[in-house]
Amino acid sequence: MDLKLKGKVALVTGSSKGLGAAIARLLSLEGASVVVNGRDISRLEKTVSEISELTNNPVMAVSGDVSTPDTPKKIVDAVIAKFGQLDILVTNAGGPPRGQFSDIDDIAWQNAFDSLFMSPVRLIRAALPFLEKSETASVLTITSYAVKQPIPNLVLSNSIRAATVGLTKTLALELAGKGIRFNSILPGWTTTERVEELMRSRSSQNQTTIDEEYQKEAEACALKRMATPEEFAAVAVFLVSPVASYMTGAMIPVDGGTIKGLL
Repeated sequence: MDLKLKGKVALVTGSSKGLGAAIARLLSLEGASVVVNGRDISRLEKTVSEISELTNNPVMAVSGDVSTPDTPKKIVDAVIAKFGQLDILVTNAGGPPRGQFSDIDDIAWQNAFDSLFMSPVRLIRAALPFLEKSETASVLTITSYAVKQPIPNLVLSNSIRAATVGLTKTLALELAGKGIRFNSILPGWTTTERVEELMRSRSSQNQTTIDEEYQKEAEACALKRMATPEEFAAVAVFLVSPVASYMTGAMIPVDGGTIKGLL
């Protein structure tokens, strides 16, 4: 299927590795010009090199921490300076630390809020004037299945990602008249470095092996395995593409059947 992404410009934050990198790679494979972002410049350059060699389409890196107030606008400005347009925005950021409510202080709450909620707010605000000029504008927020089924020991993610879903749904309604689509993906457990860190932490806490912790999560979903980043990216790239032009305000789980509720 032609996703009609040739000639489109996409910004994917938090894309030096993991889910963000998988989305950026597939967007480029589908013909889009892609801007990747992250805090680690050397890792970003490696990702750009890998994507360029794979697709031979334009890829640019803009480093910066999207949780800081001024960075989102600087990133968007760099995209416009290079490409002169912005059609697709994917907001993604690394997950906050594990912990129960009694373990989390105000600083951790504020850091998580800035990273998971204010970064998409600021990115969307900065991108909006340019998205309004696009005939196929699309915004995708990456959240978590935790917004429907809280994950133990992840109170920060469970709480703040729910606010991001509320933002996404609100903007889907508020800005539909301007032709801008807003959707969110709720990923389940996927084989990324972030998940490996969580499994390592759990194995230390539970005095088990990492493989045992992976297996516990695999058993909790209907498909009995974790997703690959490529499986997740396939859904993400479809949602932001012009082919999904009648989809807005959708909260799509990519979780292998982990969420047990009906809604």
